[in-house]
Amino acid sequence: MIIGPRYKIARRLGAPVFEKTQTQKYALSQTRKTKTVGKGRGPKQKTDFGVQMNEKQKARFTYLLTEKQFSNYVKKSLAAQGTNKVGGLYELLERRLDNAVLRGGFGHTRPLARQIVSHNHIKVNGRIVNIPSFSVSVGDVITLRDGSMKKTLFVGLEERLQAKTAPSWLKVDASKKQIEVQGMPKMDQGELLFDLNSVIEFYSR
Repeated sequence: MIIGPRYKIARRLGAPVFEKTQTQKYALSQTRKTKTVGKGRGPKQKTDFGVQMNEKQKARFTYLLTEKQFSNYVKKSLAAQGTNKVGGLYELLERRLDNAVLRGGFGHTRPLARQIVSHNHIKVNGRIVNIPSFSVSVGDVITLRDGSMKKTLFVGLEERLQAKTAPSWLKVDASKKQIEVQGMPKMDQGELLFDLNSVIEFYSR
């Protein structure tokens, strides 16, 4: 997926949606930028549609998805019967294999996690899976392919996993270099950079 200038996109959205924009350097540059802005008219007030669109873009860029990919997840969530549409959408996004690899600590950025999956480094329940959008389920065990263990990319992985705090729905065994899915992702809106309620409203128009 071609993203474009990440700093510019993050400034436009008003949220550090990329790892590159979650650094102290970026925060300081934003602070300096704010201080140098004149006292002219402030930004134009967004309509409800504009706010919803912005939240949708925040979520889409956070997971590095194309418009079609993201809308498909939303449609699947909306079509589900008897479920919380917002929580359902969050669960679908978080259960992507590339996201589980990121959350579990095999890759420290989303692009790297996606590359690790697509380059045949990951096994799920003993079988190689190279599809980043593969949806993991409770009980799935994610490990590295045997031939990948000695790759430079994974040198020091055990130490990194020991220092990693994974979400409660994932159980990480640093010594075995494995991630086990032990539950379903539970959304905490306070930890998100975007509002999925606005996303659902945007697609429900």
